[in-house]
Amino acid sequence: MGLEYFLGHTLGLTKIPPHVPTILWSFAGFTFVHLVLAPWICSRWFPVAYGTKSRAVKNTWGIHVTSQVHCFIIVPAAFYCILTETPDRALDKAFGWSETTGFVHGIAVGYFIWDLLDAIINFIDIGYVIHAFACCLVFGMSYRPFVAYFGTRCLLWETSTIFLNIHWFLDKTGNTGTTFQLINGIFLISSFLGVRLIYGGSISIRFFFTLAKVWRDIPIFYIIVYAGGNFILQGLNIYWFTKMISALRRRFEQPPKVNGSAEASDEQASLLESNGAPNTGSGEY
Repeated sequence: MGLEYFLGHTLGLTKIPPHVPTILWSFAGFTFVHLVLAPWICSRWFPVAYGTKSRAVKNTWGIHVTSQVHCFIIVPAAFYCILTETPDRALDKAFGWSETTGFVHGIAVGYFIWDLLDAIINFIDIGYVIHAFACCLVFGMSYRPFVAYFGTRCLLWETSTIFLNIHWFLDKTGNTGTTFQLINGIFLISSFLGVRLIYGGSISIRFFFTLAKVWRDIPIFYIIVYAGGNFILQGLNIYWFTKMISALRRRFEQPPKVNGSAEASDEQASLLESNGAPNTGSGEY
């Protein structure tokens, strides 16, 4: 009750109290996947590619497994939320709300809390920490409520992460340059272009039109977080898209690597999205 009161009244997140259990269960669930389920699956399915690696590499495997589980949950949930929303919520894109939205965002917040803690504990790059923190902040602040309409739609961006995770697993299991990776790469590029850049770009434009109408009714902090996030994450989407195309081209211009390892630059690009970037996009309204 103390936590719910603090979030709902002290921080002004009036819609969050009923969804605190969802956030906590989500965080606990993804932590379980990362620490228990992922090692159990990977050690049995990939005893060589996973079992012989260092703790840091095994943790990266766990991150990708957890990310994939999150994608398989959040994309259908967000899509269902969009399909079942009422007309009045669509008319109020700035402050409209539904309990289904709160539930779906609760899953996302729990995931990004796990992501943030992992980025801090298993520190690799400050960018991962900043991105995870931003996603927690943006989806958490939606419980004011504010622009939850756009937040749910941005969760659809995780569609491309499904194929990026598969791409990463293929690299690590000696399947670099295979026909399967080529087919998956086509789906990866297509989903990233269609969902993140084209659809995401239209959502971003619509968001700015909405913000322009209501900016006087919200705290300046909200304007900075959401408007700034839009510019930064859309720019990152374009940057990552060019990096992904370059990485895929290199894989099919060279013979498949025996050990399935990827070049350092490609690995970095994969890690960025597996940790929720350009999420996790997931953080952009």
